[in-house]
Amino acid sequence: MRLAVYLLRLMAGRILGALAALVGVLQIIDLLDITPDILDRNLGLNGVVHYALLRLPRLIEQAAPLAVLAGGLFAFAKLAGESAITAMRSSGISAYRITVLALPAALALALVQLTIGQVIAPRTDEMLTAWWQASAPPPDRAKLNEPVTFRLGPEIVTAKLGDPNGGRLTDVVIYHRDTAGRLTQRTSAASAVYDGKEWQLMSPSFEMLAPLSVKSGAAKQMNWIQRLRPADVQTLMAAQPIVTPSEAQRALEGGVSVRSRTFYDTQVQRAWAGPVACLVMLLLAAPAALANFRGGAATMIVQSLATGLLFMVVDGAFTALGESGAAPAVLAAWAAPAMFSALGVTALLYREG
Repeated sequence: MRLAVYLLRLMAGRILGALAALVGVLQIIDLLDITPDILDRNLGLNGVVHYALLRLPRLIEQAAPLAVLAGGLFAFAKLAGESAITAMRSSGISAYRITVLALPAALALALVQLTIGQVIAPRTDEMLTAWWQASAPPPDRAKLNEPVTFRLGPEIVTAKLGDPNGGRLTDVVIYHRDTAGRLTQRTSAASAVYDGKEWQLMSPSFEMLAPLSVKSGAAKQMNWIQRLRPADVQTLMAAQPIVTPSEAQRALEGGVSVRSRTFYDTQVQRAWAGPVACLVMLLLAAPAALANFRGGAATMIVQSLATGLLFMVVDGAFTALGESGAAPAVLAAWAAPAMFSALGVTALLYREG
């Protein structure tokens, strides 16, 4: 019991220290890039702090796997350097049990990462987008007159973003398609206004395509759709919108989308596969516990670190393949964690002998 508590405290302390350092570095890099824009908007120091707080969840999510790798290496290296591992093994405690005892620390951070990605970060992203749009200077507001194109289920929509709050669209053109992707109707409207429940098309006109004819019509006002939210419109305004798991799921169910279906499929799978990276990193760091500090310890630590970084590269490559449709979404999200988990277990088995 004492050994389990000691290992857990040691591992948790090293991981939290590595996480704080990594998040600090990422925060500094992010602020160096964005601070001039914040100051240009006359938001001052309060604006910098506000931005940093809203970006913090995403930075923690990004840094979590590397924090487990670095913290695990520090913790295992400390145990090996003090010959604590040798004492444990001489008393019958295997490297497998040592790894299992250290696992709760990595699992806790994986659960934190999952909670951030699924619950906290989507809300802070929306708050950041709304705050950034509200403080946009006149030159940025001119972008509201630029048309955007997006999909809503089988429909393709072209419109101008007429309201920073996302409640109004202008110059709306809706292309309706059948299940085979063929155009069946085009609807044009001077504007579309969100009334709190659904969108209303103002002064719409439409052309319905038949095999041998085209039928035209018009109306004063017409109900349009419920799946499009003002928050979705605000997301379309963002220069580089962040796709959250809930937004990806809504896009797959017929909500607003600006990318291919394979992209959103991959994002949904990545939302669950991402936190698993923390556990993979612990497995890749575990062989460092068996390093001989009288010779070759530095090589073992460097190998574990290099393998962890390689995992991130391979994982990113598979994700890109999935988003482009070159690989199935399930394979793109889970292939790298499965491969490198097997590699970490194999290395631990080999070192344990």
